[in-house]
Formats: sequence, structure tokens, C-alpha cells
Amino acid sequence: MRIRDALESDAEALAAATDRPREVVTNMVHDRSVRVAVRDDGEELAGFVAFDVRDDTVHVTDFDGDGKTIERLFEEPRGFARREEMGVEVVVPTDDGVSEEIERLGFEAAGRGPRFEGRPTTRYRIEFEALDGREDE
Repeated sequence: MRIRDALESDAEALAAATDRPREVVTNMVHDRSVRVAVRDDGEELAGFVAFDVRDDTVHVTDFDGDGKTIERLFEEPRGFARREEMGVEVVVPTDDGVSEEIERLGFEAAGRGPRFEGRPTTRYRIEFEALDGREDE
């Protein structure tokens, strides 16, 4: 699996993965740092992560993929946070099972997040001091 910057030409595949309009995804590619995981056997996208920085924290704003893909993709915002000495936050729906994957990556529940499409969310955070250098492996 290769990780690369998302391109505008990835918008269609990202829109399908997120069930969002292509224009919204195109704006995400332009407005945030977006990395995509590409399968070794071609250019098929296996997942993505989008993140930006606000208030001295790296915020993962969206992601998709299976367990191993998410683990690899999260190395991108974690590596940025480590270099800049920042924490990382992500908000996920409370009831979709992703929380366990996020906790395996070292994040800890940090309270309720905003409701998203009517669903409750949980905010997860990992402090700079707890970043373990996975991005350097």
C-alpha cells in the first residue's frame, strides 16, 4: 500500500466512500491535508484521511478504510503532530464501532463531540507526549 497526497482526480472515489457530493469532496481536497492509501496492484483507493490544524491541535476531520489502512493513514496526522509538538483529535460516531480502532491507535476518549447527522459522537485525543513514533517506522 502506498500513501500519497489526494488529487482532484480522486474526488469521485472519495465522494463514493463518504457518500458526499463530488463538489464537497473536491473542496476538502483543496482546503485540508488529504492523504489517500492506494493499493499496490494499481490506483484503486483503499482509504483516506483528511486533517487540518486549529488551535494548536491536529484535527482529523474525516477518514475511511479498513483497520490496517486506517492505522497506516493515521500515521500522517500523527507524524505532523509529532513534528509540530501538537496533540491530535478525532471525532467519531459513538455507535459505529470505529471507536475501538481509534483506541487501538492510542487515542483516549476526551468527551462528547458534536452531533453529526443526528448521531451522537465521541471526541478522542492523543497528546503530543503520548505519540509513540509510529510514523517513523
